[in-house]
Parts: sequence; C-alpha cells; structure tokens
Amino acid sequence: MDKMHFETSDFASELAEKIAALAPSVVTEKSNGGGGNQQQSTLKRAINFDLLRTLLGDDVADDEAYEFTWVGKREAVMEAGKPIRKTLRPCPEESKSFDSTENLYIEGDNLDVLKLLQESYLGKVKMIYIDPPYNTGNDFVYRDNFTQSHEEYEEETGVFDEDGERLFKNTESNGRFHSDWCSMIYPRLVLARNLLSEDGVIFVSIDDHEVGSLRKICDEIFGSQNFAGEIIRKTKSMTGDSGIGFNLQHENLLLYAKNINHLVLKGEKKDYSNYSNPDNDSNGDWCIGDPSAKSGGQSTYFEIMNPYTGKSDFPPNGRYWAFSKETLQTYIKSGKITFKKNYSENERGFIFKRYKKDASSMTNPVNSLFAVENNYMNQNATTELSKLFGVPYFSYPKPVLFIYDLVRFSTNKEDIVLDFFSGSATTAHAVMQLNTEDGGNRKFIMVQLPEKIDENSEIYNAGYKNICEIGKERIRRAGDKIKEENKAKESIENLDIGFRVLKLDDSNMKDVYYAAGSYTQDLLSLTESNIKDDRNDMDLLYGCLLDWGLPLSQSHKTEEIDGVTVHTYNDGDLIACFADKVSEKAVKEIAERQPLRVVFRDSSFSSSPDKINVEEIFKLMAPNTTIKVI
Repeated sequence: MDKMHFETSDFASELAEKIAALAPSVVTEKSNGGGGNQQQSTLKRAINFDLLRTLLGDDVADDEAYEFTWVGKREAVMEAGKPIRKTLRPCPEESKSFDSTENLYIEGDNLDVLKLLQESYLGKVKMIYIDPPYNTGNDFVYRDNFTQSHEEYEEETGVFDEDGERLFKNTESNGRFHSDWCSMIYPRLVLARNLLSEDGVIFVSIDDHEVGSLRKICDEIFGSQNFAGEIIRKTKSMTGDSGIGFNLQHENLLLYAKNINHLVLKGEKKDYSNYSNPDNDSNGDWCIGDPSAKSGGQSTYFEIMNPYTGKSDFPPNGRYWAFSKETLQTYIKSGKITFKKNYSENERGFIFKRYKKDASSMTNPVNSLFAVENNYMNQNATTELSKLFGVPYFSYPKPVLFIYDLVRFSTNKEDIVLDFFSGSATTAHAVMQLNTEDGGNRKFIMVQLPEKIDENSEIYNAGYKNICEIGKERIRRAGDKIKEENKAKESIENLDIGFRVLKLDDSNMKDVYYAAGSYTQDLLSLTESNIKDDRNDMDLLYGCLLDWGLPLSQSHKTEEIDGVTVHTYNDGDLIACFADKVSEKAVKEIAERQPLRVVFRDSSFSSSPDKINVEEIFKLMAPNTTIKVI
C-alpha cells in the first residue's frame, strides 16, 4: 500500500519531469548530499542546462532581454514551487452550517494556503478578486524572506511579535521598499493563476504606488496578451489641497484572463424593450434594423422593387446593401424582409427585421468607467459595515456593490469565487447577494491571515480581536440579513449562507513520518504513533482530501462499522478509517461499498500478512479502489 505524502507538489521536480519527457538527453543525476553522510546520500534527477541550451539554439536569450526585475526576484520565483508540509484543520465550532455548506473560510498565510489548494482546485476557480496591501508606506504586508530560515529572519527583524504575527510595516525608509512588495505578490499570483479555469479571470485592486510594478508582474505571469483591461473606481469626493494642486480620487483594478480567447465578460443587460412580434413571426421578437452597410461592391448595390407598389429602393448615398441579391431572396422567403403595402414617399418600401434571437449577446460590454459613480466610494463601504455591526469601522473596505458587479460580470451561477486577501469578507457578502437575486449557487473561498485589530478602535472594544473574527461574523450577519429581506422569494431557503472554517497549521504527522527511511524497523515499532497527539479524525480526513486533490466543500458522514469509526466523503469519493485496529469484517464492509479511494492507518494492521489480506479483499470486492495508508 502506498503512503499518503502530506507534502505539496515540488514544482521544480515536476518541471524537470516534463523537460525529461520532451528531451531525455538532457537528464542527468546529482547527489542530494546526505548532509555529509555518504550512507544517507541519494541520487536525484537533474537537468543538464548546458546541453538544454545547446538543443534550444537560437531560442535562448543570452544577452540583453526585456524583463522586469528587482532585488529578491529569483527567490520569489522559486518560492511558488517550493513544497511545504502543512495542512488545513476543520473548525466546525466557528463555522456556520458546517455539514451542508459549500463555502470555505480559511485562516492563515495565503501563500501556504494557495499551495495547499493547488491539487483540490486546480483549474476550477472562475473568478479571483484580491485587494492586496497597496504599499503606501503605512501598510502591513506579508513578509516573505526566501533566503533565510524563519528563525534567522525573526531574530534579524523581529517580524513576528509575541503572538506570532507574520506582518511588518513596509515603510519607505526600508531600502527594499518596492522589492519586498514585488517579492510578496509574485509567488501568490503564480499560484493563483494555476487555480483559474481556462475561461477564468483575476481582478486585482491597486493604487498608484505599485500599479506599474503590478502590471509588469501580471504581464509576466499571465502573459501580456491576456491583459483584459483596467477599471477605474472612485474612492472619495474632493478633499483639501494636496500640496501640489492635484487631488487623487481613484484607484485601479487590473483584469487578467487565464486565456483571453475564452474570456467572456457580461456587462449591463441590453435594452430589448423596442422588440416585439406584431406579425406573429415564427422567429420571435424583432425590431426594424438598418439594411445598409458602409462597404460593399457591385454585388451589393442594386434596386429592390416593392411588389405591391412597383417602387424601387436603392442603398443610401455612399452605402451598400448589407446582403447580396441571392441573400435577399432567402430573407424574403424567411420573413426577415417584408414589403409594405402602404408607405409615404420618404419611407423605404420594405422592413428589414433584426431578430432578438440573433443578438450576439444579451449584455453590453463592461464599461471601464462603471465604478466612477459616488455609490462605489469607500465611505459607502464603511457605512455598510458599520450598520451591519452597529459600531464604526474605519478600515475602508470595498463596497459590496463593486464586488457584486465584478462577480456578476464574470461568473455563471455554479462558479467558484476566490479572494485570498479577503479582509472583512466583502466578496463573500457580494456572492451571497448575487445568488439571492439571480438564483445562483456560486461558491466562495475566503482566505485571510488573522491580523490584529487596532486596540483603540470601537470594533475591537466590541469584541473583535482580529480581522478573521470580523470576516466570519460579517458573513453570518450579512447572510441572515439577506435571507430576512428576501424571505418572500421562492427557494430562498436553499440559499447557502454558511461557511466551513479551516485553519492553516503544521502537518498532522510527526517528523518520523517523513523520515521513515532513516529509522530502523525496530525503532519505528517503538514509536507509539506517527500522528501528532493533538490531531483528531477530522484533521486527518481533511489532510487526506488535500493530498488526494479532492474539493474541501463536499458532504461527509461518520458511522460505526464493527466497532470502528468510518468517514465517508461525498458518497464514496473517499472512505477513511483511522482506528488503531480494523477487523476483517469492517474492511469487507468498506470494500462492499466500492469507494473510489480508501485510507487506513498503517498501524491498523499488525503485520505484513494483514496488509496483504486487506489488499486481496479489495482486489476481489472493489478492484477499482485505490488504497493508501498514513
């Protein structure tokens, strides 16, 4: 039986595998060093870059090339692919409708969370919205130092306070002011891109401090050809003189598609009120269209005679008909062109119908200036949140209307929306609001580091000590408010206003689990368990879901089978039993259900023959089930 890895993918190794498949001749081996111990040294696949460069020939950029760089970029690029040994632990007591909701609220550093989500949500997210720190000189930003250990960096800078906060104030006196911000955002965007579906889109809010850097970074990660546009949002009304006679009232929103050829944005609905069907045309509602075109030739310049009056029409001066003579006959037969029996001297003698069903889209394009109206300003967002909580809130969240519109423009009713700088959870609020109005079942994933709240603020005095507490409570209150305000609507009870809380933590497994090859079998047998003492079955189940790349929002049930606890996830996508001992009867009952995957504790089976027996049972009763152990 194979063991679960409980370690995120190593991008560098995966890339080397792909290169090896395309060009086997560049593959070589190198020693991992073994920490100076020759007996522990192992060989690892590597790429001979000199040979690869030779094979690429003229396609290698040897000399000067256009690129955007900064101090620490190399480490930032590498960080996105580095594997980690962490997990997400479910927290039902802080959740709402834990067992039935499909929404997720994840607490923890978004860099690690994005790495953990890579398998479960690869290519499944339709829309990402983020509002990262703007690097104004007063922001607290995530500090990633990729060249030092956590301990070294803590000692050098004091980034972590006594409560383990992982933030620092990036001031302009810092010599790496812009570089630190670029290094922070780069790996997160790399990982975010992997999660987008082929028709997905990411929206990133930013102000003038780093919009130039962000545009270059996104061009590199998403491809400049996938830049979809920039939206301007009005943030405030006129204020006092800025000192130079310029008043900045807006911020920027960059749009990048995963693949611009598949992106479809839907703006405001087109007005079809002038369409009707007075003649009961079988093609449906229509309006009178213009039959002429700017360009054409001899084949599209001809007279059209009205059979009732004998009068002829020609295209207007300098124009042509939008169809040929052959197409004209087709239109007459289908009813797209009909002739008038009575009409004035200045009228055209026929009607050219434009059918509603032939419209290329039911919506207009998204206007890049749609958010310059006053109802998109910061003060509206602050008022919304203050009313919801009953106390002032001064952190300037985004207005619900703004995120609501972005979700409406870019998603369909069953899509997944991700926000990994979720703050006060405006995005979750907007998703629930839109689902209420169009009957959708969009799911949200919120990710947020539990940043401390200013102890002098009224919302802190109201009992909210960190931003995650505000975000979770906001979703609870907003969901209840939406349901109450729309209780007369059909199927409002089916609206998902719950969320499943998961918290980032170190691996469920002890170090011995990852270094089993370094220990003798006798020593391993003396080890009571390779699972950490503070972990429970639910922790282990969600660790397995991540490792197997299963979504984290499906239903699961727990039951007793022959005296042991068994967890069934999503009707058999996975069955897990983490009991110390599992009887043959229990194994057979699990196998009878023919799950796609099953996982046991390695220590559940006291001997190799017991393991072989389990494998034989599944071969006979559930041959398509994949079995793993922890």
